[in-house]
Amino acid sequence: MIIHEQKKYEDYLESSGRQFTRGRRVVFNEVMHAHGHFAPEELLEQCRYKGCKISRATIYRTLKELLEAGIVRETAFGEKHRHFEHLYDEKRHHHARCVRCCALIEFPDLHEEKLYKSVLERIGFSVMGHEMHFYGICAACRKA
Repeated sequence: MIIHEQKKYEDYLESSGRQFTRGRRVVFNEVMHAHGHFAPEELLEQCRYKGCKISRATIYRTLKELLEAGIVRETAFGEKHRHFEHLYDEKRHHHARCVRCCALIEFPDLHEEKLYKSVLERIGFSVMGHEMHFYGICAACRKA
């Protein structure tokens, strides 16, 4: 499955006249082996921990390309910095976050994109994806 995602990324790069450089390869591999959500700074730290000399700019540039290629998706969780997750082995899902303890709950996508996609396309908006976030108080915090 990762090979399919790599081919998709290589095709994306080729279509935009770019090369699958060593830096892009390192970032791609780290992303594909990441579990759950990650922030760009966490990815940078992990690459450096493994001894890879990767610049912050390479991390951010590659994540932008992976997003455009449809390999990762981005989410903010209501925080100032962005988080990403790869899509290749993920079932479509949404997030709920507890505003007290910051617990993150994932729940399945109910295909609501179908409801909105035709409306948005009629006004000329091309949908690449969507996400939905709920904020509230989790059961454990409500008990406390």
